[in-house]
Amino acid sequence: MDKLELLVSEAFGDGIVTEVLRPSAIVPEDAARNILIEMAMRDVRLDGVWWADPATWRRYDKPWDGPERTQGTAELLGSIQIAYGTPTRYEITVYRVSVTRVGTERGVTVESLTNEALAFGGLTLENCPRADLKPPPKPFQLTDAGSDPLHELTQLSQSFEDPADPS
Repeated sequence: MDKLELLVSEAFGDGIVTEVLRPSAIVPEDAARNILIEMAMRDVRLDGVWWADPATWRRYDKPWDGPERTQGTAELLGSIQIAYGTPTRYEITVYRVSVTRVGTERGVTVESLTNEALAFGGLTLENCPRADLKPPPKPFQLTDAGSDPLHELTQLSQSFEDPADPS
């Protein structure tokens, strides 16, 4: 997180710093399995600081201490938005990371939050594989630069006409 990003987030009053990872980080199968196991063992309802659901990994400052293991006075430091099963069935894609105002005040950054979670799988944001970004397809172009597009369109539409239909 740079100072400009922090300034812009504070100017809007929410204090949340969000970064979209480009290209997205792709957590391989073995690392993904380890991360999910470790997060389950460190669940906020079991005296841990992580709360993982199918779309988000959330990091709190302390275990939940409210009645019946609800949030209570625990404060959210940041969240990592993920997608299970992409690009392949057992991989996890990490695509957006947000740090709350409280997290920022306590020194949490996008990189440190992500690295803390990825460390359960033996990874860091720096060495985690990234999505393969392919260039967009080329725009449609006519094959003959000197041809008349209207004529080609007419010929194409005639090729779809039913010769048995007299209309």
